[in-house]
Amino acid sequence: MVQMLCPALVPPFPETPLTWPGPGTTWLLLLLDLLLEQEQHLLHHGGSCTAQPAGSDHRGWRRSAYAALPYKRHQRSTQEGREGGYLCLQHPQPGPSTAPGTVLAQVPSSSEVVEAASREESQCCVDPLSAMEQEAEITQELGSLHGIPLYKSFIEGWPQVKAFQARPDDLLLSTYPKSGTTWLSEIMDMIYQDGNVEKCRRDAIYNRVPFLELRAPGETSGIELLENTPSPRLVKTHLPVQLLPTSFWEKDCKIIYMARNPKDVAISYYYFHQMAKIHHDPGTKAEFLENFMAGKVPYGSWYDHVRGWWEKKQEKKILYLFYEDMKKDPRREVQKILQFLGKELAEGTVDRILHHTSFQEMKKNPAANYETVLPALMDHSISPFLRKGISGDWKNHFTVAQNERFDQHYQELMAGSDLHFQMEV
Repeated sequence: MVQMLCPALVPPFPETPLTWPGPGTTWLLLLLDLLLEQEQHLLHHGGSCTAQPAGSDHRGWRRSAYAALPYKRHQRSTQEGREGGYLCLQHPQPGPSTAPGTVLAQVPSSSEVVEAASREESQCCVDPLSAMEQEAEITQELGSLHGIPLYKSFIEGWPQVKAFQARPDDLLLSTYPKSGTTWLSEIMDMIYQDGNVEKCRRDAIYNRVPFLELRAPGETSGIELLENTPSPRLVKTHLPVQLLPTSFWEKDCKIIYMARNPKDVAISYYYFHQMAKIHHDPGTKAEFLENFMAGKVPYGSWYDHVRGWWEKKQEKKILYLFYEDMKKDPRREVQKILQFLGKELAEGTVDRILHHTSFQEMKKNPAANYETVLPALMDHSISPFLRKGISGDWKNHFTVAQNERFDQHYQELMAGSDLHFQMEV
């Protein structure tokens, strides 16, 4: 209904096209809110809608509406010359008199508004999904892919991932989950855009750096996003080294791997399991810590993951970075990346990259902080996606007994490896 009233009210970021019609009460409230907001425009333009100034802030009404609306990942129209995907509000069924996505230039009469609201209410009350049912549709069981625990939808998409055709100029960014993946992705996009901050706000980070193995109902898959991404591409993965599609090795692609100490990874992963609705309840921290040490979490054993990539770097073009080093001296680590890529940037550009990719800046950047993902997928009220961004936070969570047990387990599984981690900075 909102798009019917005023198609010009699509916010500058994130793009959120609204389709006709939607759930009755929510949309009627949103309609009244917009009518009040646009009163002067409607009076001065004879009932037709006009665009807001470029800098207008629609986040207030957008946020209030998002809290109650279903979501759907929707691929952008290629006819508009845009690539990637965005989160799009989608509704159960189209109205009988207006096709989905219809744009009307004129504001409807009051009788049309009442009729539409009544029709929406009746549609929504036929067979509404409860919050529990909606969450059940999102939450996934873990399956096993060649012995690695993985989301079942990812496993279903494995044939396409395995057959993925890398390009010679692809740059792969690989991490175990919660090891600074988004931070590294933002740094790399800034480098690829020569420090242009506005270009790095062109889209959400999950569209600028597509997630290779992502596949979920209602979502544009990582493979689809990558196929529509022009070269040179940045590609994100959490796959262990033995599952990486062979085309990356065949095309001799450069790879950057970033590892983080396991204690901080475990705590960060626990909070991610709480806020990301794809996961079941992780239980207590103590229970989750046991599962983490046993490798009974998505992507399996942290130990196998970091060691596998560490050993592979001896024979392939792999730059192996550490989260803790990046926290201590980000300038030095960015210079390592530039040298690895054979790229030079002016000091002022490096300064801009370091500022823009600091935790404080990324946390308030909607193109990087994942707050454009609706609460149906990620509940930031439970825990923000970018939570603390520090090293050594595990000390605020581990008991003395847990720390001693973890240290013993770490020594056993890392024995014989020359790979070492700093447990705090």
